Amino acid sequence: MASIEFTRTEQVNASNGHIGQFFAPLVAMVKAWNDARITRNALSTLTDRELDDIGLCRGDIEIIAAQHI
Repeated sequence: MASIEFTRTEQVNASNGHIGQFFAPLVAMVKAWNDARITRNALSTLTDRELDDIGLCRGDIEIIAAQHI
């Protein structure tokens, strides 16, 4: 039985080269936006009493979420 083996001599890394330099900041921006979205959604599901227990009010949700960006 024959087999074919493919190997690479150089390591492929997203941060290497021009494409990686372009996409790395874009990926970081999308990740920060998604983290803020998740935080905003999680805090929005809490009741006013639960928010008060952790020292927040509804008006603080956008401020807290914006700190992720």
